[in-house]
Amino acid sequence: MIDATVDEHAAELIGLRRDLHAHPELSWREIRTTALAESWLARTGWRVSPLPRTGLIAEIGDDGPTVALRADLDALPVPDLTDDPWSSTVEGVTHACGHDVHTSALVGAAVAIARVHELGQLPGRVRLLFQPAEEVMPGGALALIEHGALAGIDRIFGLHCDPSLDVGKVGLREGPITGAADHLEVTLTGSGGHTSRPHLTEDLTYALGKVVTELPAILSRRLDPRAGVSVVWGIVRAGSAHNVIPATGRIGGTVRMLDAVAWSEAEKLVPVLVEQIVAPYGVTAQVDYQRGVPPVVNDVESIVLLGRAVEQVVGLSGHVPTQQSLGGEDFGWYLDRVAGAMGRLGTRTPGGRTYDLHQGNLRVDERAVAVGAKVLAHAAVAALTG
Repeated sequence: MIDATVDEHAAELIGLRRDLHAHPELSWREIRTTALAESWLARTGWRVSPLPRTGLIAEIGDDGPTVALRADLDALPVPDLTDDPWSSTVEGVTHACGHDVHTSALVGAAVAIARVHELGQLPGRVRLLFQPAEEVMPGGALALIEHGALAGIDRIFGLHCDPSLDVGKVGLREGPITGAADHLEVTLTGSGGHTSRPHLTEDLTYALGKVVTELPAILSRRLDPRAGVSVVWGIVRAGSAHNVIPATGRIGGTVRMLDAVAWSEAEKLVPVLVEQIVAPYGVTAQVDYQRGVPPVVNDVESIVLLGRAVEQVVGLSGHVPTQQSLGGEDFGWYLDRVAGAMGRLGTRTPGGRTYDLHQGNLRVDERAVAVGAKVLAHAAVAALTG
């Protein structure tokens, strides 16, 4: 029933995905995207509760166990480099992470679940979370949680596009699947001076280099190495002349890891270590550590349920092992509170090009929309039936 219902609406769902791709909206601005999702849900009997800014929560079913399904809505400030007829009409903005696929797949799942409920075969309640602002830290998931999105929820599922997997495959993994991701900025100040007299200055550039190289090394010894801690710098700025030691300099980067315990320790540990590193050079350090998102940690039972759902849709070969990633995903905030799992939805055409996420040339095999819709719907029903 689920598969047949999704197949019946497959062309419309692809049309929805193309519409969303042509009209992408940035984080917290997903007004049109929210309205499109709401119109679909209203037609199929869901009880819809729009959120104060953007996004919505919808429910169907009666008292009993409650399962949540989540899709994110926002696009990225990246120009669309494709020439598809449905390419972005918004300059400098595109769905380079596949959230148009996520949203369309959840709409498809909603249509199928509504049909199950109409026939009196839904043994509980399903809640849909159409979430804004996944692409900004600390993520729109926190706003939904504050709005009561997880109240009474027993389990939650989500899917994320994976352009390295063929369409019809879903990557699954127990335990951490994505990493915690924080932003770190260190600003050093000192007296500066001439490069011929470093002993009469506070050699800020040298101290900055020490932080760049030593902080990642020290963290790997002070935090559990099994956490997979990674500190990578994206900004290094100091000085404007070859023979001048500058009075200020700045570095910025990310701190990532796969372990929630280590993540809770890093925020307090990093400023202490930076102070210790620069102390011999007499400079002053200001550390701005911004916590981003926790790791996504899939629980075993939820992965089993998601795997069974994949098997129902595409057969035993449909679910495949997937690697851990240090990329951040605010779905981790949900799993920090309730059991659940996120799988990786294959979007590559078999034999075709492998694209990368967050790139303006991303193309997806649109058959993934129906696969995702069916998997989410089957997972929800399976979780309700036990």
